[in-house]
Order: sequence, then C-alpha cells, then structure tokens
Amino acid sequence: MNGENLRTKRPVPGVCPSLPGYGFSDKPAAPGWGIERISDAWCELMARLGYRRFGAQASDWGTSIATSIGQRQPDRVAGIHLMPPLAPPDPATLDDLTGAERAALATLREADERGSGYSAQQSTRPQTVGYGLVDSPAALCAWIVEKFWSWTDSGGDLHRVITRDELLDNLMLYWLPGTGASSARLYWESLRQVNEWISGSAGAPVTVPTGCSVFPKELQRPSRRWAERRFPNIRYWNEPGKGGHFAAFEQPALFVDEVRSFFRLVR
Repeated sequence: MNGENLRTKRPVPGVCPSLPGYGFSDKPAAPGWGIERISDAWCELMARLGYRRFGAQASDWGTSIATSIGQRQPDRVAGIHLMPPLAPPDPATLDDLTGAERAALATLREADERGSGYSAQQSTRPQTVGYGLVDSPAALCAWIVEKFWSWTDSGGDLHRVITRDELLDNLMLYWLPGTGASSARLYWESLRQVNEWISGSAGAPVTVPTGCSVFPKELQRPSRRWAERRFPNIRYWNEPGKGGHFAAFEQPALFVDEVRSFFRLVR
C-alpha cells in the first residue's frame, strides 16, 4: 500500500504489511482475525503512519483484504489493484460464453475436483495439519511447493520461473517463525465468506476505482463483464501474456508494470 503522508504532504514509499499469523507478523492469540478485521487493522496502521489516502495492491488473500478496505473505508482509498478480482460468473452470460470464459470455468472445476484438498483441510481442521507443518520441514516443503508447482506458469518445470533458492526463501518465512499452523487458520476464519463473495451470494458492489490484472495461469480468471458486476468502477483491465498465481514472484517486471499502469490513472 502507498499514499500521501499527512505530515510531509508528499508521496511516500509503499508499506508492505504481512498478514497476522504469516511471515514477520505476530500470531493471533484468539479467534476473530478474519479478512475484515485485518482490513480495519491495516487502515489503522496507515493512519498511525501518517497516510491520509492510499492505494492498496494485492493478490491471494490480500485480494479479499484490499477489496474489504475499498468497501469499508472508500473515502481513504485512491484505488485498489487486484490480481485477480474475485467475481462470480454472470448467470446472464452462461448461454453465450466466450472461449476464455469457458476455459476459466473449466479451470475452476478442475481445481475444485483435484486441487482443493489443502483449503478444505485448512478451513475445517487447520490445527490438525498445523502440527505437521511446524514439526516437519519435509511436510512444510511438500505442502507449499506443490502449490507453486501447480499454480505457476512454468510449463511443468517450476525452476524455469522460480529458483530453488527463492523457494527456500519463501519456505523459511514459514519455518523459522513457525507460522505453518497460524497461517492455515486464516482459511478457517474467512474462506466461507470469500467463497460466498465468489459465488455471488454475498457482498455489496465495490465502488472505489479498481485496477485488474488477470494472469493466464491464475485459478480465478473472471472476464471483465463478470468482474464489472461486482466492481463497477474498473479503470484498468489487462490480461498479461504470461504469469500465474504468484505473478509478482514469477514475473516481477510485468507485475511492476501492471501496478504502475493502474495507479498512474488514480494518483
């Protein structure tokens, strides 16, 4: 997130908060740290740092948190950039789908049938798997690297886009602080709510200026006409030619171009 500092009246470098229970953040000591509480905490963080207005950029869980920030404190948000926007298919289009929309639905079906076991476990019994994730480096490595292999745009050769050292760096952010269990609990806190948003059964429209980057190997790839039903103020839309779920990790130059292209429009 970045913005304008109240004290200096000048743009300031970005703030990169880590989710509670992840990375450098402390582990929640009690239930209740779902996406809305996290979004409120990050807005409070920005206020205490002196930011009057700011933009939020996010992927993965951060996409839902940035969306919540836009919903809950729209007057403070210059814009949100999402990779990707989480939006359900428009039922009115199901008899007239484009090829890209059919492919997106096929990816979701495949992920639900063959790739969703981790989220089912973490959203129902996170502590059970959590013991293994903080006790065994092999378990942690298998649990996380499998998703890198599945969700990157690598053609089946992960190390074409992410090196072994980079993977180990990522794993160490879970292993050294022991966040395998605490990070899993966010699924228990919030996955049902996010799924309701994605299905279209809950969630008000998000009216703040929105930028959307949909990478070709991302799991959620809504079309623009689907996304506009939930995000009616889309100012920027792009579908880069390469990259997957971990786009900032896989294609850092493309990622930076996407972020800059959107925020130039709303700064």
